Amino acid sequence: QVHLVEFGGGLAQAGGSLTVSCAASEDTFSAYAVGWFRQAPGKEREFVAAISWKGGFLYYTDSAKGRFTISRDNAKSMAYLQMNSLKPEDTAVYFCAARRTYSSGPYLFNEADSWGQGTQVTVSS
Repeated sequence: QVHLVEFGGGLAQAGGSLTVSCAASEDTFSAYAVGWFRQAPGKEREFVAAISWKGGFLYYTDSAKGRFTISRDNAKSMAYLQMNSLKPEDTAVYFCAARRTYSSGPYLFNEADSWGQGTQVTVSS
């Protein structure tokens, strides 16, 4: 089972940028779809973005479209979420998830194989 570790969170000002990364433990990472989720204090975890195993299919929640970019580097077993034009409401713990599948779509992560421990992103106004 793939082990995921997120890093790269931190503090940013509104309008600024951050990139969070997800490192996977397996060389077979290329067989996994990857999703990014976030959970703000007092709120349920929500979907942010997803990418298919080869990166050919991308999905974003409406609030992320045009501001966030999901990508992956299978050779490095890494996935990324670049976040631009950050807003205070983007403040949350960001998690990556993986599911071993050649399918694509946010619904896949209802049965994710693995979740990372999360990384905090805080956006000040």
